[in-house]
Amino acid sequence: MKKIDLKKFIRDIPDFPKKGILFKDITTLLQDKDALKTSVDALAKAFAKKGIKYVVGIESRGFIFGTALAYKLGVGFIPVRKKGKLPAKTRSVTYSLEYGTDTLEIHADALKKGDKVVIIDDLLATGGTVGAVVKLVGDSGARIMGVGFVIELAFLNGREKLKGLPIVSLIQY
Repeated sequence: MKKIDLKKFIRDIPDFPKKGILFKDITTLLQDKDALKTSVDALAKAFAKKGIKYVVGIESRGFIFGTALAYKLGVGFIPVRKKGKLPAKTRSVTYSLEYGTDTLEIHADALKKGDKVVIIDDLLATGGTVGAVVKLVGDSGARIMGVGFVIELAFLNGREKLKGLPIVSLIQY
């Protein structure tokens, strides 16, 4: 397969979800079979030799790439969801947003001490959400082998909240 410039498949939506934001829309990347395959293959290549047991995906777009990556790597998938969405006993983390707080949850029995995981989401912006998931996963005793994103908004310095972790981003702005 020829090399694909993934940036060509990201659509900019001005003033979404609010005025002044330039939203990076991945749905156009998802629609293109070669761009989607290239994205998943690139993430898989980055994490293939890490001994991963689980891919942890962040609601909701992290589920899209996370489940495909888990399938490609031949490992399990663990969802991290917004409060009240998981049916069994959960552990949670509350974190700050620019406009308040949010809470994410993982099943309490999803991870065991020493499990090797990679955390996946579609986009790294300020790092608040993924930083919270790093704490949630780390508190379980699991070993975070890396964090992966399709898009990174480097100018927002999200990497600062992930110091010491291997970070893979396929597209940088």
